[in-house]
Amino acid sequence: MLGLSSGVSRCTNKLSLIFTVDVLRGRVAPSRYKRARKLITMFILYETPAGYAIFKLLDDNKFKEIDNLYLEFETPEKASKIVKLKHFEKFVDTTEALSAATAAVEGKLSKSLKKALKKLVVDDVQNQLLVADAKLGNAIKEKMSLQCVANTSVQELMRCIRTQSESLLSGLPKKEMTAMSLGLAHSLSRYKLKFSPDKVDTMIVQAQSLLDDLDKELNNYMMRVREWYGWHFPELGKILTDNITYVKVIKLVGMRENIADTDLSDLLMDELEQRVKEAAEISMGTEISEEDILNIQSLSDEIISINEYRSHLSDYLKARMMAMAPNLTVLVGETVGARLIAHSGSLVNLAKQPASTLQILGSEKALFRALKTKKDTPKYGLIYHATLVGSASIKNKGRISRSLAAKASLATRVDAFGDDVTMQLGIDHRAKLETRLRMLEEGNSTRLSGVKAKAKLQKFHAVSEVKTFKVATDSTLPSTSSKKLKADEDAPNAPSPKKKKVQDDDTVEAPETEMGEGSKKKKKKKDSVVEEEPTVTEEPEMGEGSAKKKKKKKNKNESEEPAEESMMDESVETPASGKKSKKSKAKKATEEDE
Repeated sequence: MLGLSSGVSRCTNKLSLIFTVDVLRGRVAPSRYKRARKLITMFILYETPAGYAIFKLLDDNKFKEIDNLYLEFETPEKASKIVKLKHFEKFVDTTEALSAATAAVEGKLSKSLKKALKKLVVDDVQNQLLVADAKLGNAIKEKMSLQCVANTSVQELMRCIRTQSESLLSGLPKKEMTAMSLGLAHSLSRYKLKFSPDKVDTMIVQAQSLLDDLDKELNNYMMRVREWYGWHFPELGKILTDNITYVKVIKLVGMRENIADTDLSDLLMDELEQRVKEAAEISMGTEISEEDILNIQSLSDEIISINEYRSHLSDYLKARMMAMAPNLTVLVGETVGARLIAHSGSLVNLAKQPASTLQILGSEKALFRALKTKKDTPKYGLIYHATLVGSASIKNKGRISRSLAAKASLATRVDAFGDDVTMQLGIDHRAKLETRLRMLEEGNSTRLSGVKAKAKLQKFHAVSEVKTFKVATDSTLPSTSSKKLKADEDAPNAPSPKKKKVQDDDTVEAPETEMGEGSKKKKKKKDSVVEEEPTVTEEPEMGEGSAKKKKKKKNKNESEEPAEESMMDESVETPASGKKSKKSKAKKATEEDE
């Protein structure tokens, strides 16, 4: 026996020596050598409302085979063979539970968890901790230098432990666990609501939604009271267009017969009061009872109270918007700014959106309809109700809404993420936008930065260099205008080029005969011009040819013009000379008779 034991001890010493030599020579990794020296144990961190439970995994092979792991947790007896409760760190009160839960949500290591894990860190034993949250596992690894595992196998194991938690956590009654879970849930909800960054946005969103609801209710009530009281006094609705004034008059007067004896100077101007009293005397409305007028007056009281609350709520919203988003409020107004925040959910969500999204925010239906039908997309959404867009002309609304959306996006980011926010940025941007709008309305296109845009290119109108032929300038005959006829009468002895040719053949004739000859010449001139026109129109029009061709055609026309003039002179002179000879013979015959 002694020899056998000594032989075994010698063999083990030789094996350990060989293993250490292999490690030194690099044949075996040092980690494998450490694993051989240390024992590997796996623990499970299970979080409960009552405290932290640490289980020890008894069978590592079950952890590797997770497909049928739920079958091993069907009964408490089977579950106790796989996991065993090692330590349970119970919370002292709800405050400690809340701090531990808050730290776990944020991925931090709480004091109670650190205290429970210190007992697992042993130098001689290598431990692995299975955790459900990977962030929490990284925090534990950094603080405690404890290896943590978080994967799908761990999630399945946690699910199986949760099914048998009552039997595995001995000494913890079910009623106590239920009470602790309920108290922790309420405390955690209060904590999240108290320190929520969106809690101020929620007030703005709710106030704006309530304002919209109040407007709808006021419109419905006003429609009802106008229709109701209109049966009794229909003329009052046409005279008083303001709803609140209309309701106050109904509350003060009641029946229309009382208007004559009622002083309405506090509500109406003198002219309106006189018109109301005159209309009441000749009204075509029906008669109603006292009970009817009491119901109408009670509805009027309700409308007045709702209107007063609405004005108070509007002031509250304006104050909250100036405190929460001053730059956005200066640019687009408190109502439009609150609607943008309500539509996006919060101020932070609105700040994350680009300017193009902010521009069409609120017109999603029109956008998707335009994309579906392949038509023009909308240019503006809720931002259309801003004063800057409303004051622009129709052709400039798209441009100014795009500029306003860009500036509003910058202002929103400053309001959401800036420190010590003031409204100076919004004031500067609004001044630039007003300047931009003024330039657009005047027709000057310059950029917001002040750099002048490129010169506007004027449209080029092509002017043809080809000159058309005018027929009127081709005639050399004297014009038959009244001015020239008067000039001829004033100066009958003035020699004309046409008369010189006639005087060579005949003697000078009386002015009466000359006037008759002039009228006949006029008719013949017109006939000659009519005959000349088809010859001119038959000539080909001058196209866009070369310069040489143009010169040749002009020379031809110039050479043809004197030939035509000479022909016209001959045609005019021949009949005129014949007529003059006949008239001279007739004159001689009359003189002989005398």
